[in-house]
Amino acid sequence: VLRANRVQAVTPAARAEGVAIGQRRREAQGRCPSLVVLDHDEARDARSFAAVTSALERYTPRIELSEPGTAAFPTRGPSRYFGGDTALSHAVFTTVDEVLWERGWAGHAGVGIADGAFAAALAARAGAPGAHVVDPEGTPAFLAPLPVATLGRPDLVDVLVRLGLRTLGAFGALDAADVVARFGAEGRTAHRLARGLDERPPATAPPPRHLEVAADLDPPAERVDVAAFVAKSLADELHERLEVDGLSCTRILVTAETEQGEVHQRVWRHEGALGPGAVADR
Repeated sequence: VLRANRVQAVTPAARAEGVAIGQRRREAQGRCPSLVVLDHDEARDARSFAAVTSALERYTPRIELSEPGTAAFPTRGPSRYFGGDTALSHAVFTTVDEVLWERGWAGHAGVGIADGAFAAALAARAGAPGAHVVDPEGTPAFLAPLPVATLGRPDLVDVLVRLGLRTLGAFGALDAADVVARFGAEGRTAHRLARGLDERPPATAPPPRHLEVAADLDPPAERVDVAAFVAKSLADELHERLEVDGLSCTRILVTAETEQGEVHQRVWRHEGALGPGAVADR
């Protein structure tokens, strides 16, 4: 799948031929002349991936989605319940593989557990097919030998390689102030990832109560269009409150409760900002 002339997603068969996320179309086709190229369609991919996220709800109700094909959730609680990180990772792998098999999809899942979503995603790719668990506090050592291309920022990576910084360890060893002075905000974010930290320092304070919006449906909604109408009004209300505070939405938790008391949650993250329409869609 291509977006902005760069590879956005690849199948296991294409990956085996050397095609990787972030490559330009010409480079990808050079590595695999028989490559089948699809245009990016987030709605199509999200519909397909919904079966996987639904299956993951047996482990936790709070699933975080940044893009179709990748799901994440905090493991501290589920890990204790299912017998540790290793047992949890293998259980999740088995569950997702069953969904892929039932739907006739080629390939297998990759599951990773590490300190932080970035490292966990790389651990999942390193373990695919299967599971890979990075020891607690071992994330910097796990990341150090990996190429800077794993940062997923092609323009920045090109500069780093020309400077001789070819691994995450070499880049992460630089002084943070020097990185910001040379590469700006994007360099600061990439530098934190290379060191095994979150993209930005964690915000430990809970969101202000006035940034929560909710609706009780009586009678309960039985059709998608009814729920969508309510979602649109809630999204508009939320963004009016954000504008008053001069804020934008980059991460949102959506919770739905059925009349039987079942709770479904999804956390959506976006590198830019989620407008009212994007929030309503999610």
